[in-house]
Amino acid sequence: MLDRSQWDHLIPHKGTMCLLDTVLGYSAENIHARSDSHRRADNPLRSDGILRAVHLCEYGAQSMAVHGALLARDTGRAAAPGFLVSLREVSFGVSRIDDLDGPLDVHGERLMGTETSWQYAFRIEHAGVEICAGRAAVMLV
Repeated sequence: MLDRSQWDHLIPHKGTMCLLDTVLGYSAENIHARSDSHRRADNPLRSDGILRAVHLCEYGAQSMAVHGALLARDTGRAAAPGFLVSLREVSFGVSRIDDLDGPLDVHGERLMGTETSWQYAFRIEHAGVEICAGRAAVMLV
């Protein structure tokens, strides 16, 4: 298990915009992270006091950033910065997440990685129930 202090300096998301709290494990293909930031009043994605389910896509995207950064670090490199360019086949099992008790489990699976782009599938669970799933693509610069 890696707490935030072991990887947050590797990604561009800073302060409260870093939504993930811990990495429970990762391999060359997968990452499993956990977060309680959906329950925090200072979550920067809140609007009108609500954190909507669509923001789970950002949790999935941040798991990609952390995974890529950890893999790069493991080989003595730094991850290239990137831009989220595509979300596909996203499904939601809830309409909002700020009212969920307990942590979110964020799972990412690297489907493809090249020098110029990454593609991942992501899945977010709450209390063992899938509440969001989809695919995302990042273009590296």
